[in-house]
Amino acid sequence: MIMSHLRYAAAACQTDAPNPANRAGMRANTTRMVDMIDAAVAGAAPFLPVRLVVFPEFAHAAPVYPAVTDLLKHLTVQIPNEHTDRLHAKAREHGIYIQSGSMLEEDPKYPGVVFNTTCLIGPEGILYKYRKVNPWIPFEVHSSPHDIPGYDEPLFPVADTKIGRLGCAICYDWLFPEAIRQLAANGAEVLIRVSAYMDPWGATEPMNWWTLINRTRAIENMAYVVAANQGAALKHYPPYSWPGGSQIVDFDGRLVTEASPGPGERIVVGPVDISALRHERASRVGHHMLSHLRPVVANVNADDELAAVPGISHDQAVMLVNVGFHSLEDLLQAEVNDLAAIPELNGHAAAIVEAAQAEHKRRTIGIE
Repeated sequence: MIMSHLRYAAAACQTDAPNPANRAGMRANTTRMVDMIDAAVAGAAPFLPVRLVVFPEFAHAAPVYPAVTDLLKHLTVQIPNEHTDRLHAKAREHGIYIQSGSMLEEDPKYPGVVFNTTCLIGPEGILYKYRKVNPWIPFEVHSSPHDIPGYDEPLFPVADTKIGRLGCAICYDWLFPEAIRQLAANGAEVLIRVSAYMDPWGATEPMNWWTLINRTRAIENMAYVVAANQGAALKHYPPYSWPGGSQIVDFDGRLVTEASPGPGERIVVGPVDISALRHERASRVGHHMLSHLRPVVANVNADDELAAVPGISHDQAVMLVNVGFHSLEDLLQAEVNDLAAIPELNGHAAAIVEAAQAEHKRRTIGIE
């Protein structure tokens, strides 16, 4: 059987715009981002078409006021809004997926709270909202959803799209390997970094945390990294300068493409080969960190659906998620030989397939 090969270009777009002081000022930033989307698509058209466009943290608005009350008064927006609507229109026009720059979000469900939020937007609309879990202490005064009592929305959502499974985290989140590992455990094949990473930790030696972290997370999670960093001039976003250096990294930690360091707008484009990634995750024996992970030590949450299937242990559920089986439907389509090739399942492949089939039967026709 001939399988279609899923390979496309991603574009990391770094911005250099003044920080708006109010909601009306955000429109100019969004207009520039829309123009950059058109440029990224047009520039790649003679080569490998762009299917994913990523913008940096605070591309729509930055927390220029030190108090939450002032952010709520002047800058916060609900989602969806006019900015996500404009990005949605571009996603439909070009048939692409766009990871928005972050914006300061208010939500009536959580009065008095400000989130730092980015949206994945496809032709069908907003696919997820990601709210920064790890604010940069002490400067960022917006809230972490993790710390809100009764918060019941996914902390690390992953969207299953036509261009692969996409998940995002924002800037400082990436310094915590557990956060990015949770995206991988939730099925992410492309890890998107929406970032405002500043000097001296940024994109150049002697520290270059930017490249170090991006490549390490790609290796740890056998995933592509598409990382868009702020390129703002010091005058636009004091007290720091912003080194840019936006990157795409492959699942073995190779730099696929990289913007030259220093402030200023850049668009860097490089290939993302999802079929190659899936082949490696399915067939590789050595350096398969996802399947070799000891979940009891790592305390990574398995997919709830698999963990709830009678006959599948928590550790087995984590292992299945890590090697690409994210749902009961995935298991139902698997052959015993597919699972038998996973050494960590220790000969339990037939029992796992049988458990999945029994659970499907129970759910569909009510047999207990």
